[in-house]
Amino acid sequence: MAITPWIQNFFDERTNTFSYVVTDPETKKCAVIDSVLDYDAASATTYTQSADQILAFIRQNSLSVEWILETHVHADHLTASQYLKEKVGGKVAMSHNIKIVQDTFSQIYHLDMKSINAQQVFDYLFQDHEVFKIGNLSAYNIPTPGHTPACLSYVIGDAVFVGDTLFMPDYGTARCDFPKGSASTLFDSVQNLYQLPEQTRVFLCHDYLPENRSEYHCESSIQLQKQSNIHINENTQKQMFVDMRQRRDASLSMPKLILPAIQVNMCVGHFPEPEQNGIRYLKLPLNYFK
Repeated sequence: MAITPWIQNFFDERTNTFSYVVTDPETKKCAVIDSVLDYDAASATTYTQSADQILAFIRQNSLSVEWILETHVHADHLTASQYLKEKVGGKVAMSHNIKIVQDTFSQIYHLDMKSINAQQVFDYLFQDHEVFKIGNLSAYNIPTPGHTPACLSYVIGDAVFVGDTLFMPDYGTARCDFPKGSASTLFDSVQNLYQLPEQTRVFLCHDYLPENRSEYHCESSIQLQKQSNIHINENTQKQMFVDMRQRRDASLSMPKLILPAIQVNMCVGHFPEPEQNGIRYLKLPLNYFK
């Protein structure tokens, strides 16, 4: 009989982001998924309030961190992966397709990613559909590109962590207008998720309250998504979805933290090296995203 993971969520309302600690109850080995490093844009200051809540939970429950997982290169928050690794260990991991994101954005930011990656930025890069363990929990990934080319969903026991691929059924799906994004590819990715058993629990990276709902939610199911997702349910035709997604994406503003977030997150939470004055600097591509 498959082990049911113990799942604890943490919500950062400033970025509408859910992070998770997923634990094997038999061994108390765990994985942290999509952690948040707090960032004040006005002062370009980072702090660790959100990550410290995760650390407190891990310590209070005597958990051992095996993995620090990213579903994709986030554009709406900075990852706390390196901070968590420093405090409690674990291998920081994401899709091998991160290289596509790096190649694209290193040109925009004028960064030498070969030199950066030579410093062993990643602990582990998953191949598509790779199987792994969290304690005695069986896990594997499903590549779910479309929002970005490096999106992975993690199937752990009876749960799947889908990143930005899906939102709650009453809010729909992620945008696809970032470089190398594709609404057509996202449609195919969701169809792959819909092949999972209908009782599979679906845990989301974000929730944005629609007008008819007053509480944030992080969990749905494959059955509910297939039945009632307002953008992509079991009756949705591919071209209808692509047309809808393209119209909607054209009306959206850039995420507020995309410019600092992408350059940190494509290095999995490593900051740029300090310059001669001891200060670290992030870059802003002026007038590039018009």
